[in-house]
Amino acid sequence: MDHYEKFYSRVAKSIQASEIRELLAIIKQRQDVISLAGGVPDPRTFPTDYLAKITYDIIKNKGAYALQYSETKGILEVREMLSEFLYKARGIVVDAEDIIITTGSQQGLDLIARALIDPGDVVITENPSYLAALGAFKIRGAELVGIKIDKNGMRTDVLEDTVKKLVKEGKKIKFIYTIPVAQNPAGTTMPPERKKHLIEIANQYDILILEDDPYSYFVFDDTVDIRPVKTWDTEDRVIYMSTISKILAPGLRIGWIAAPKMLTRKLELVKQYMDLHTPTLNQYIVAEAIRSGFILEHANKISPIYKEKRDAMLRAIKDYFPENVWYTEPVGGFFVFVYVNKPGFDTKKLMKVALDKYKVAYVPGKSFHTDGSGANSMRLSFSFPPPEVIEEGIRRLAEMIKNE
Repeated sequence: MDHYEKFYSRVAKSIQASEIRELLAIIKQRQDVISLAGGVPDPRTFPTDYLAKITYDIIKNKGAYALQYSETKGILEVREMLSEFLYKARGIVVDAEDIIITTGSQQGLDLIARALIDPGDVVITENPSYLAALGAFKIRGAELVGIKIDKNGMRTDVLEDTVKKLVKEGKKIKFIYTIPVAQNPAGTTMPPERKKHLIEIANQYDILILEDDPYSYFVFDDTVDIRPVKTWDTEDRVIYMSTISKILAPGLRIGWIAAPKMLTRKLELVKQYMDLHTPTLNQYIVAEAIRSGFILEHANKISPIYKEKRDAMLRAIKDYFPENVWYTEPVGGFFVFVYVNKPGFDTKKLMKVALDKYKVAYVPGKSFHTDGSGANSMRLSFSFPPPEVIEEGIRRLAEMIKNE
């Protein structure tokens, strides 16, 4: 019996462990298992020498500021750098005063959920969607409504019909959450016409859009339009989020929110009571990486590494998977999403079999779905293993799909 049960809050009592975090802890102890589970960057892409040098220089030359408390929204110099960076890199026009630097993008999701969601409010997401975002919204009491995806991401025709229905029922829709480029977990990318349609729906029904953009720096096809939804935002209703976790290093825990002007102050006030401010030293490190031009150069340098891994996974899937499998073919990012069309095939129930018998790991897909579906799905990540290991992992997975 848990003697502390009576002390727990309703949130603590209801919260469930992240399947991904729990699974990664298990895999870490299993050196014999090929992991296609965690969407973690390849550590060979970390610019350790560069980061060591600029960290030393910052502490030596700016130590009095870099090691001190700082403003809740983020250091002004860093926000100004980010404002310029977002315009040059993504075509987003945002004043430095409307940027909030967060402790990773996960804090950004939590911060927005705290500021906008009351129990019973509706949040619309893609189905499937990013597991940790769904968790952040559910903790605040949101009613999640998922919109089906196809190979081009969220089906905005289904979104429009769903919004009409929810409005007719008197539901309070707070925002639509989307990862339009190289989506997690599906790897899909929305074409411009769907992004524009998404904006039109939000404008018509007075809904906010939360755009999460961690992967657009790794798009392997130059012909793909990766402009953010925010660039079509004429009514200031898109909240844009991103992070340096994939393009520089996740351990720095730096993300940012480019918010509509009237929301910025409220988000800042909520953040004051969460962590006072994001680590000052890490903000300076990121500012220097942006100022010197290193961050985009580095992203362009390491993108081919991930393309090679993506190609290896798709090639292996084509070679080994049976015909009863549907999978996405991402133009970027870290993930391929798979549905196995086989009666009774449950990827969560088969996880132990996968680990013990086939020595391969994936993330079961059901938790990414808002409606309890997806028991026959799984997320596969190509970001961490080398190409030859990816191929062997897919071969093992194909054996499991055929045999179990």
